[in-house]
Amino acid sequence: MILAATAVRRPASPPVFIGARIYRGSSYGGKHPLAIPRVPTVIDLCRALGWLPQAAYRASPRAKPKALAAFHTPRYIAALRRAERAQSVSDTTRARFGLGTLSNPVYPEMYRRPATSVGGVLFGASLIAKGGVAYVPGGGTHHGMADRANGFCYFNDPVLAILSLRGQGLNRIAYVDIDAHHCDGVEMALSGHEGVRLVSVHEEGRWPFTGALDDTGGGVAFNLPVPRNLNDTEYQMILDRFILPAVADFRPDAIVLQCGADAVLEDPLSRLALSNNCHWATVAALRPLSDRLLVLGGGGYNPWSVARLWAGVWATLDGRVIPDHLPEAAQSVLSGLRWHRQAGQSPPAHWRTTLRDPARHGEIRDIVRRRIDWLCGRLKAGTS
Repeated sequence: MILAATAVRRPASPPVFIGARIYRGSSYGGKHPLAIPRVPTVIDLCRALGWLPQAAYRASPRAKPKALAAFHTPRYIAALRRAERAQSVSDTTRARFGLGTLSNPVYPEMYRRPATSVGGVLFGASLIAKGGVAYVPGGGTHHGMADRANGFCYFNDPVLAILSLRGQGLNRIAYVDIDAHHCDGVEMALSGHEGVRLVSVHEEGRWPFTGALDDTGGGVAFNLPVPRNLNDTEYQMILDRFILPAVADFRPDAIVLQCGADAVLEDPLSRLALSNNCHWATVAALRPLSDRLLVLGGGGYNPWSVARLWAGVWATLDGRVIPDHLPEAAQSVLSGLRWHRQAGQSPPAHWRTTLRDPARHGEIRDIVRRRIDWLCGRLKAGTS
């Protein structure tokens, strides 16, 4: 049974929630999957539940170009800043840097918003360097490349976080990614880097079409592509037999978890069938494996499922009890959401009245067992 308890023990050092005003009212455009509000809804929902006192909240700074240049090229950073000022790009800039495309459009905060996401993640990395937990739901942009935007991601804050933690003297960083889409930008950036272990569970046959089972990322990556309709029972086996052993075996000084919300049944950009219990179980299970945990957001394109899932992540980190039925103030936050897709025209009642999804159990398919066994064999052989 996934996440039988409604909360985990409150840590000795309280976790910190890092957000920013820039997310409120900012979107990639009306027809883009990221037209929906995400971080503001999570903040409002947690506050409505009494889970986010001022002492737990920190405002994200905006990363400066020098900090961004720890991974991204100066030419790309400059091009992105110019595009925001001009609110347009040339054909040459579009082709060279991936800006002004359907996936990575020109919009008013196209530099300041992702730079703020990076700033929050770097702030979180600095807070946990001596021990602790930080939660940055605006982070998790794992597709960004050093010199171009990619897959809704203008910068790659997970890479910058890992580089920052390494620079602060933490030699072994485990990166776990449970987004429905493979973390191609992170793997490309860190391929072959000693002291890093990348563990990714993602839908096979889904963009960006990377992260094959035998893709080792220069020895640092353990990739598990999973078939459509992955259910909670299968995920529990993945967590117990693959994710947790892969992290524990590495003995990390810090863990960075990308907790993308697009692997749940209701998300329009994947075909997995998980409940949000799986994400919360992952957070709870990883917490004891290191004194330092940095949890990021990521994908998620249904405003109700993202808000409910990410609010539950904060509850799990902060030892809060997730109620069976939301109080009126929290329901009001969720009832105020709008979504242009057909599913948003008549959202089911539980999207507005609960946080926890019903468990979505099922059979464990042979293909899932075989792939887990293959990865476990690789772990036992000491291939890292």
